[in-house]
Amino acid sequence: MSLLLGDTAPDFEAETTAGRIRFHDWIGDDWVVFFSHPADFTPVCTTELGYTAKLKDKLAARGAKALVISVDTVEAHNKWIADIEDTQGASVNFPIIGDPDKKVATLYNMIHPNADAKVTVRAVYVIDNNKKIRASIIYPPSAGRNFDEILRLIDSLQLTDNHKVATPVNWQDGEDVIIVPSVSNEEADKLFPKGYEEIRPYLRTTPQPNK
Repeated sequence: MSLLLGDTAPDFEAETTAGRIRFHDWIGDDWVVFFSHPADFTPVCTTELGYTAKLKDKLAARGAKALVISVDTVEAHNKWIADIEDTQGASVNFPIIGDPDKKVATLYNMIHPNADAKVTVRAVYVIDNNKKIRASIIYPPSAGRNFDEILRLIDSLQLTDNHKVATPVNWQDGEDVIIVPSVSNEEADKLFPKGYEEIRPYLRTTPQPNK
């Protein structure tokens, strides 16, 4: 099964370190960062999950929360959590799915046989409050993810959902944005009272409209 941007995130039921969940019910009205890690008691994953725990308030400020999965069991996860909290100085405050039969991992294309048929790759799905897949990123098992980039991505998605803009290269929250080409100059005059700069007819920048 190939999951594309704009698809509804597949629903499932699973056991987690916070009890059994049905995914769509658990999402509720939130955005979700749903990501996998290759295995418990591995060094890169330990740092990632510790850092994610520290992001709870920043995610909540964006109406978002984290959900994690690997093909290890909930029992193994619970043992590993103690190591994460001891070494990373953060309390694990999100559910970790146990998926030893690989049903959920297979549903979300998190098993890449050419990498390793036995473990999940470092997949990330950003899922919005309408349960739509808005972004996906796949990393090799050896590369730790940049979760600050994932926050930046959510900021961009939420901004561009509500305003007729796109975000330029290396954009950070609060910086100028690009007016989408489908907006005429006449419409831009009304939509962007802070004004805009026309660098080229197709490249117009304006201050971030929600700031």
